[in-house]
Amino acid sequence: MQFIDQAKIEVEAGKGGDGIVAFRREKYVPAGGPSGGNGGRGGSVILVVSENLQTLLDFRYKRRFVAQNGSRGGPKNMTGASGEDLLIEVPCGTAVYNGETDELIGDLTKPGQTLLVAEGGKGGLGNKYFLSNRNRAPEHALPGLDGEIKALRLELKLLAEVGIIGLPNAGKSTLISALSAARPKIADYPFTTLVPNLGVVRKPTGDGTVFADIPGLIEGASQGAGLGHDFLRHIERTRLLLHVIDATSEDVVGEYNTIVQELQTYGRKLRDKTQIIALNKIDAVDKEGVDLEALATQLNHLSFAPVFIISAVTGEGLQPMLQQIWDTLDALNANEQEIEIEVSNV
Repeated sequence: MQFIDQAKIEVEAGKGGDGIVAFRREKYVPAGGPSGGNGGRGGSVILVVSENLQTLLDFRYKRRFVAQNGSRGGPKNMTGASGEDLLIEVPCGTAVYNGETDELIGDLTKPGQTLLVAEGGKGGLGNKYFLSNRNRAPEHALPGLDGEIKALRLELKLLAEVGIIGLPNAGKSTLISALSAARPKIADYPFTTLVPNLGVVRKPTGDGTVFADIPGLIEGASQGAGLGHDFLRHIERTRLLLHVIDATSEDVVGEYNTIVQELQTYGRKLRDKTQIIALNKIDAVDKEGVDLEALATQLNHLSFAPVFIISAVTGEGLQPMLQQIWDTLDALNANEQEIEIEVSNV
């Protein structure tokens, strides 16, 4: 399936029904008076998170969504029926922005979560409402109000705890395929991965953690160069970054610095995320000519992050790296729980 992570749509809530002018004229109601009912409220447009959707592909083919109008009021003080709300399903991880101001309206991150994006118009008042001592037979009513019309920009950000980042051809896709059941396209040329790949990696306890293989970044990605610009947003939701570096590169440290600089330039606190570094492809390294331990030590001094020497192809070093990931995530969870407890006690 083609991965679509941005979409622009227009939503229009329903118009409120008109109020009407009517009078009681029954034989045994001599002083009937006005009896025009109010119009019904127009339907609203509501986004709802669905676990069955993974992309925004549906919005490529349908871009305008209109809710039902309210019905006009009826005689005998009958209020018109309200328009039915329009529920639009979106995938988990969808951020909703005002298409004109680019203001964030809501962030939908939980299954079943809803967001009202366009409110239906109020129904108009019937002439019964205007009855008073001065006006015993009002002959006017109000029309229903128009529903809200909004242009929206939907942006899907992957929900994954661990984001695998690195330059093209660092071996990220091979790594996620070795750790999980994900089967991304793998080849020996850059930019094999054109869309993010998700894989569930099982913990020793049996529960799973979602890893995201983010398409390769290049220098200038934060300014729109290459493939990485469109996918940097997916790193925002991750809690831990697994930085994969090609050990066969002639400039391992330079590759590390390139990615770090792009995270720094992009902002949104990506540079502050906890990192683990994986020096990959050691199966293809001439170990007599390359001191892997010295490279790992140098990267550790630069990043203050744990560095693991691994081979995604042979599986060497993967288990110690995974154990470090589980320990780090557990520590992050504990810290977050402590913060929540402190906030709740304030």
